[in-house]
Amino acid sequence: MIIDLHVHTSHGSGDSSLSPQELVAEARRIGLQGACLTEHSGPWDRFEFQRFASQQDGLLLVPALEVETEVGHITLFGLDKYVGGIAKLQELRRVAEACGAYVVLAHPFRNMFHRIPFSPNLLYREVSRYPDTVDDAMGHPVFQLVDAIEVANGGNTDEENAFASEVAHRLGKPMVGGSDAHSTSGLGRCVTVFPEPIATPEEFLQALHAGLFYPATGLNVGNMQPFRNGAH
Repeated sequence: MIIDLHVHTSHGSGDSSLSPQELVAEARRIGLQGACLTEHSGPWDRFEFQRFASQQDGLLLVPALEVETEVGHITLFGLDKYVGGIAKLQELRRVAEACGAYVVLAHPFRNMFHRIPFSPNLLYREVSRYPDTVDDAMGHPVFQLVDAIEVANGGNTDEENAFASEVAHRLGKPMVGGSDAHSTSGLGRCVTVFPEPIATPEEFLQALHAGLFYPATGLNVGNMQPFRNGAH
């Protein structure tokens, strides 16, 4: 089953122009079978989400969050509302363990190689702290507090994704993919593939914890391939 683990809609993310209806239409057009709505301005009302999702036959929609922490962005699955203190990763980890949520480090090396003024890498914040090698990056404590690493992000460069993939591979961390789409453009560019059908958000969370998935790219252009950049 093909699921995009990182999507923002205009309903819950102020920087997105992708309406929920456009998401559904584009997902059906490209063959995407599920999408996680990792909203970061605020989550949907639980009952409103359930009502909308139940109307989309054959398309799994999963409520999720993207949380900005002191060490970058976290996509969080299994928690559909903000909880006080989760902008600190240690507290987010505690909350996740208490409720059985799944914690993914999103686009960890964005802006690290092609440095954009006033847009630092969020994991390191200061250029002087950027790692020179994969070995250097592996020592960051954030990797001990997350369940998986987003190695295929549709908004990243190939170099950024490849570096994340190599770090995850060396650490033995599960790897996921998500488009980080904020419009129809790029939806499904990066996805996560699960070997078995998933019918509900609860089954999706179980599949994450089981570790039965792999990242892939190219669904949006009709040429989906397993993502292997940087892995050995």
